[in-house]
Amino acid sequence: MLEQYLPFVGLIVFGNIENLVLSSQGVVAGANPVKLGIVSICVVIFWLTLGTLGTQMFIEYVDFIDFIGGFAIFVLGLQAMLESIRGV
Repeated sequence: MLEQYLPFVGLIVFGNIENLVLSSQGVVAGANPVKLGIVSICVVIFWLTLGTLGTQMFIEYVDFIDFIGGFAIFVLGLQAMLESIRGV
């Protein structure tokens, strides 16, 4: 069963790191940490559900999905770093 998720391990790891970066940005910006944590957990559950169903339906497009997801994580990380440099 876990074999079908192995191609997405990179997205899972780096996506979770990106979620932590975006959450820390929210705290630095003055967001309520409790509300931010609740929203973050809801989003993670949503993506877990979507990812589980999507993996079963679109496994033949794994290379394309992996590239698009990795690119999105890269762009979001770059955007977060640029905003933090401007704020310093």
